[in-house]
Amino acid sequence: MKKTLLSLSLIAVALVGKAQNCSELFISEYVEGSGNNKAIEVYNPTGSAINLSNYRLVRYSNGASYANPIDAIDSTTLVGTINSYSTHVIANGVGVTSGSTSTSPSCNPALQALAQQIDGPYGAPTFMNGDDAMALVRISPYKLVDIFGVIGERPNTAWSDVAPYIGTVGKWWTKDHSMQRKASIKIGVMTNPAQFNVKLEWDSLSKDNWTNVGIHACDCSIPAGLKEVSKSVSIKVFPNPSNGNEIAFVSSKNINSINIINAIGQVVYSYANVSAESSVVLKNLSIAKGVYYAVVKTEAGTKTEKLIIQ
Repeated sequence: MKKTLLSLSLIAVALVGKAQNCSELFISEYVEGSGNNKAIEVYNPTGSAINLSNYRLVRYSNGASYANPIDAIDSTTLVGTINSYSTHVIANGVGVTSGSTSTSPSCNPALQALAQQIDGPYGAPTFMNGDDAMALVRISPYKLVDIFGVIGERPNTAWSDVAPYIGTVGKWWTKDHSMQRKASIKIGVMTNPAQFNVKLEWDSLSKDNWTNVGIHACDCSIPAGLKEVSKSVSIKVFPNPSNGNEIAFVSSKNINSINIINAIGQVVYSYANVSAESSVVLKNLSIAKGVYYAVVKTEAGTKTEKLIIQ
């Protein structure tokens, strides 16, 4: 009996110490573009709003490491509140907070316009150049909640896609690219990795591609009750992402209705198909940009598709 109780106690301690999926903020996009076109997007995968003043973004310049990253020079405290299943973008401030010079061109105003926060002058985290590790730190209680790269390691120009992933072989991924976290990732990297195999958790876009800055698709944000899937039904949605002016739904079965639902389960658009055809085109949806779920009811069952309006 004593051995059993001891085993249960150890299991309980292990569960308490292990971070749970969808329980903490993480970095969802990394923009390292031309000049000072740089930004970091943070995502809230939880069901509650979070006060960002308890978080700092830290840059480990050129392989640096800090005993206490909260006090690091190359760091910025985030501001405001981030809603559940929402993003917070911090963009480079050259041209706003740092001035602009011929040797340090302004961050593109279009990228800055996508941000909720403009970073400070040189030394701030968003002056990364592809070879700087980044971290998101919770101040109290202190915890590294996400790490991009390897703290203490400076790769050869950028981290790459072939082992040992330090830029000596393969293609550079973390320089002159926008990096988007895969939708399947539900929690940040909380322990400094031995290697940064960027392909495991990130997708790569071309330089100065800001298509989805401010929008993040994550498997955490599927509201309860929307996980019903009929394997016998095939649905195609295009274009996706969409600007909401026109979205086509093509199904292997006749469509009876389409409900578009936001991340907290509210129906923002409803369509009933009297003729029950296998293809439907919705026009002029007039809904705000963000991540939604299209619940498509067909004659053979219901299928839920992730939908991005931008």
